[in-house]
Formats: sequence, C-alpha cells, structure tokens
Amino acid sequence: MKLTYSYDHIRINEYSATPKYIQLTNSILSAIESGYIKKDDILPSICDISNVLEISRDTVEKAYKNLKRKGVLESIPGRGFYIIDNQVQQQLKVCVLFNKLSHYKKILYDSFLAELGDGVAADLFIYNNDLTIFKNFLADKKDRYSHFVIIPHFIEGTEHAYEVINTIPKHKLIILDKRIPGITGDYACVYEDFENDIYRALEEACDCLSKYHTLKLVFPPNSYYPKEILDGFYRFCQHYAFTYKLVHCIASEPISPGEAYINLQEDDLVILIERIQLLGLEIGRQVGIISYNESPIKRVILSGITTISTDFVKMGCIAANLVRQNSHEHIEVPFHLKLRPSL
Repeated sequence: MKLTYSYDHIRINEYSATPKYIQLTNSILSAIESGYIKKDDILPSICDISNVLEISRDTVEKAYKNLKRKGVLESIPGRGFYIIDNQVQQQLKVCVLFNKLSHYKKILYDSFLAELGDGVAADLFIYNNDLTIFKNFLADKKDRYSHFVIIPHFIEGTEHAYEVINTIPKHKLIILDKRIPGITGDYACVYEDFENDIYRALEEACDCLSKYHTLKLVFPPNSYYPKEILDGFYRFCQHYAFTYKLVHCIASEPISPGEAYINLQEDDLVILIERIQLLGLEIGRQVGIISYNESPIKRVILSGITTISTDFVKMGCIAANLVRQNSHEHIEVPFHLKLRPSL
C-alpha cells in the first residue's frame, strides 16, 4: 500500500449548496474513476483532510463512512483508510443550478435526488437570479458534468438568457419550471404553463371567488416571476367580469371588504394577513386569500390557506427520470388548486 497525500483532485466548493460530505465523497470517487487514486492507496487521515480542506472532522468522517457503504473504502486500526475497489463508474454527474434555495426548491431537489438513487453524483449551485453569476459559473464547467439541470429565472437580462443556455451541449441540458424562447436543439424540459395554469386554477375556484367583486394580484416589481402569470390573471378577470388590480406593494395597498388577494411571495403573505387582521376583517368571508405554492404550514394557518401550486415532487421525479433515460422530452407538470377556508 502507498500513502496518497495529493489533494489536487480532491476539492470542496464553498459556493455549492451540496453538503460538503457529499462533495467530498463525489470528489474522491471522481479521482478514483480518473485513475488519480488507485486500489490499495491509503487516503489521508480524518484530521489531515479536515485541516487541509478546512472542513470539520465530522464532515470527513461522514464522507468516509459513505465510501465504506459503497464498498470503496476500508480501514485498518493504526494504519488508516485505504481503497479496496477502484472499479468505480460515476457515469452520471449532474450539475443542478437553481435561481434560489427556498422551501419549494428543497422539495424539488430532495425528490430529484431520491429518484436518481445511488451511483449518481449531483452538485447543487445557487446563482441568486443573477444572469452574470450564472454565465460565469458555466464558463469552465461544461466538460465536468454529464447533465445540467437548470431553473432559468433571472431578474435582469432574461431576454439574453437563451444565449448563455445555448452554450450548454443540448444532450446534457434539462430545463425545469420555465421554458425559455430561443433555446435551440434537442434538449429536455419539465415545465409549468404559467398563463394557463393560473387561468384554469382561478376558473376552478370561480364559485368561491364569486362573493368578491375585486381580485388583486400581488406581483412584486423587478422580480423573476414569469410575466405569463399576469397574462393568465388578466384574461381570467376579463372573461369572468371581475374588477382587478395589479399590486406591487402590499404594505401600502388599501384593503377593503369584497376583495380577494392572489399572493406570490411568503413575506407578502405575512404582511397581508397581519394587515387584514388589524383592520378587523374576516378572512374567507370579507377578504379572500389565495397563495402561490403549496406547503404544509398553509394547511394549518387560519384553518387553511387556499393555494395554487405546481407539483414540485413530481417535477423532481420527472427530471431525474429524464437524466437516467437520457431523454429529451418536454413534459408539463400538473398544477393544482387546494380550496381552504381563506377563500
């Protein structure tokens, strides 16, 4: 056995949202697959790798335990950790690029990982809705991954997003959540139909909405939310003869009986509920609330908040299957209305 102290091919990315123990596991597996670490090589001690990579001992220990479970690593008391199997094939190495990390994105990501199963390396990165960060990140990584799973939501520069995304080889590309005009080639996509989704959901809620004369959509300015949501909202209100209004700031918006609010952001939902309660108005009778994106807490707040939401679990599962099957299908994800007492 020989001692392996080279850290050139064992890396941790501080900007990745993937847990460090998974990064370390995948990095060692990649080094084995590439031949940089060979069978019978002894890996650095937990203390050494912790000090060099500036990560906790617990992180290294979890990674080594992970490698043991995979049948790659073994340990001998007093001699250290050594490689017992170099027949490692991580053919699927997935780069997951999310615009932000929220409760809903976590549901999607967890579902995606669970459906992918073992034997697939997945790294999660967050670009904070910034096209420049997104572009810079992709610049040197197109050859490192077998697939790129991307949620393409940008606050600025959306009209140029397709140019950046088109630099990714299409056989590696899976777009999630939103279709982007201008992307060429044969790629995979799991998407929402934002305009028709909100239209159909409001149409399904029409009986409950009929007790309100005005519908207000709380849509923050300079946001990444697709403008197709506005198109579907306007179309519904005009077709069913509702008075309607687009609200940019719920903190200053006058609230009156007979209004129903469709809310996109969680922070705005809290402000809206607090203001309605301060005015002494009854939610679900005098003022209605519909919230975007289902979550467990919305089932219990105020005896239940009505939601309209895509199925994030299903989106993650479909995306994982597209990766595994190397499919280039375009699949629409179901969108659901959950009627509750807030409406």
